[in-house]
Amino acid sequence: MEIYHERQRQMLCAVHTLNNLFQEQNAYSKADLDAISYQLSPNAFVNPHKNMLGFGNYDVNVLMAALQLREHEAVWFDKRLKVESLDLQHIFGFVVNKPSNVNLVWLEVPLKRPHWFAVRKINDIYYNLDSKLSSPHCIGREDKLCEFLNELLSMSAMQLFVIVKKSVAENSLWKRQ
Repeated sequence: MEIYHERQRQMLCAVHTLNNLFQEQNAYSKADLDAISYQLSPNAFVNPHKNMLGFGNYDVNVLMAALQLREHEAVWFDKRLKVESLDLQHIFGFVVNKPSNVNLVWLEVPLKRPHWFAVRKINDIYYNLDSKLSSPHCIGREDKLCEFLNELLSMSAMQLFVIVKKSVAENSLWKRQ
């Protein structure tokens, strides 16, 4: 199976994350996430769930609502838990939110904005499907995934969401008992 990987454009990392996670070019579009953001705040003059200039930069609420449309849930992973407590057999993938530097053409601004990216098992190997990478980055098998996730979680302001089917979330099957 060939790995689908969308590259970053504008502030559409949430769109790329969802498409990379589901391995489908058109799983979601900017228009889809815009519609979700308007449904979440229908009467807001300035929509709090996306960039006010319309470039994307969607928040976690939009991402979670989009996942629910496909019968999936995003479960926030508490950094105080061990990554090894995850039951990887029941996990569809991961979404990471990490602070990213803001650049204005050639100048880096001392601001951070959230950047979303997906991690998923494809053909028994885990891949970092970050849209800022030129191609998918092979992480490896389960032991390497745990190392990768532990390293990410050691960084401040890093957030990890475990992506599971709705039934798995309802029964907490994503964590070892």
